[in-house]
Amino acid sequence: MHEPVMLEETIRGLRPEFARRMVDATIGGAGHAEALLARMGPEGQLLGMDTDPVAVRRAAERLAEFGSRVILRQGCFSDLKVVLAEIGWAHVDGVLMDLGVSSFQLDDAERGFSFRLDGPLDMRMDPSAGLRAADLVNKLPERDFAALLRQYGDEPRAGRIARAIVRRRERQAFERTLDLAACVAAAVGGRRGAARHPATRTFLALRIAVNRELDELVAGLEAAWTALGSGGRLAVLTFHSLEDRIVKHFMRDQVRGESPRGRLLTPKGETPSDAERRRNPRARSARLRVLEKLEQEERSNDAVPGQS
Repeated sequence: MHEPVMLEETIRGLRPEFARRMVDATIGGAGHAEALLARMGPEGQLLGMDTDPVAVRRAAERLAEFGSRVILRQGCFSDLKVVLAEIGWAHVDGVLMDLGVSSFQLDDAERGFSFRLDGPLDMRMDPSAGLRAADLVNKLPERDFAALLRQYGDEPRAGRIARAIVRRRERQAFERTLDLAACVAAAVGGRRGAARHPATRTFLALRIAVNRELDELVAGLEAAWTALGSGGRLAVLTFHSLEDRIVKHFMRDQVRGESPRGRLLTPKGETPSDAERRRNPRARSARLRVLEKLEQEERSNDAVPGQS
C-alpha cells in the first residue's frame, strides 16, 4: 500500500479537526485523504481529485467507509474551479496538493514511469489524453530535446544524451522504458554503486513534459488559493527543486506587500524526519510548505498601522 509522505506534519498543518470542507487535489493512494477524514468532524466532507483514473478508483475503494462524506472526481488542477462549482462548494477550509508520484504508479511497469522496470514508454497520468513519452523521444529535434532535459530535469549532460538518443532512433524508434534507460546510461556512463541511476533526470523531465506538470501546478495554486475561505490553509508537498521553487514564490507573494493575504506557517519548508527517510526512501526529497489565508479583518488591521 502507498505510504503517504510526511503524514503527521501534513495533518498538523491542515488542522482537519477545525474543517468542514477540504480538498485533496492529488488523492493518489488516498493515505492523506483517509487521515484527514478520520480527524474531521462527522459532518466534514472531502473532495478528492486526481488526473489518474486508476487513482480515483483505488481511492473509492479505500475510502468507502466514509460514504457520502467523500466526493471523487477525475481531473487535473486546472479543473478545480469547475469541479467546486459543480458540487456547490463556494469555499473550503483546506487544500492539499501532494506532487509526488504514487507507489502504485511507479511499481506498475505498464505505466512507463520507471527506468528500472520494462514497460511501454508512456508516462501519462491520464492514459487517455495527450502525447506519450515515446512521442517526445522519437520526434523532438535534438536541440529541443536537450532543452527539455535542461529545463525540466536540470540535466547537465543534456546535449550528450539528446545526441545519443537522436542517433539511436534513426535506426530504431524507442518504445520501451529499459531501452531508453540503457541508451542514456551508455551515453553518459555511470559509476558502479552510484545512488542515482543515470537516467533519473531524463525520466523526470519526460514525465513533467508529458503531463504539463509545471503549468498545471501554477493553475492549481491559483485555483486552490481562490477556493480557500478566511483562515483556510493550503499545504503542498514537493519532490524536486523546480516545483518547490514555484510553490515557494507563490506563497511568498501572498505574504508580501502592505496588505498581505496570507501567513506563511513554514518559512523554510518542513522536511521528513530521519526515521521516515529510513523507512520510506521515496520521501527523502520531500518538502512541505503550508500557507494560511488571512481573515479580512486581519488584513485590514495589518494594512493600517496602529489600528487595533
